[in-house]
Amino acid sequence: MSERLSAPGRLSLLSRRVPRLSRVLSRGHARIYRATGGHGVGRWFGVPLAVIETVGRRSGKPRRTPVIYVEHGEDLLVMAANGGSDRTPAWWLNLRAAGRGKVILHGRSREVVPHVATGAEREELWRVFAGAYPAVDEYVTFTERELPLVVLRPVG
Repeated sequence: MSERLSAPGRLSLLSRRVPRLSRVLSRGHARIYRATGGHGVGRWFGVPLAVIETVGRRSGKPRRTPVIYVEHGEDLLVMAANGGSDRTPAWWLNLRAAGRGKVILHGRSREVVPHVATGAEREELWRVFAGAYPAVDEYVTFTERELPLVVLRPVG
């Protein structure tokens, strides 16, 4: 199956086999992104990256995770895909529990509130997201979990 997958799809399948490596790389990427304002590490297979800052729902510690995003007006669309893993990404569990978080984008931090797209809104926004990052259509074949399409709306 992986022979027919895109490069991001193949990498996602590999990261499912070695989840600890994926976490280490993700944390390192977030640190570099934050330190450089995204210069040199601000894209993933051509799609822009932002860093989501949340507070751990159990630890209370700050957490930073790079995520693919698509701009949609003033909002950002992100997918809680975890590369198509059966496990929901921790950043989404933390953001959902807190009801708000921060996004670092182009060296600037802004507070956001999440909204999960459902129904017709989800269908429309899925097309927008998949148009920018077609590999997301592969991710749904890796899991039975519905991948939340999250709209991050700026606060204020």
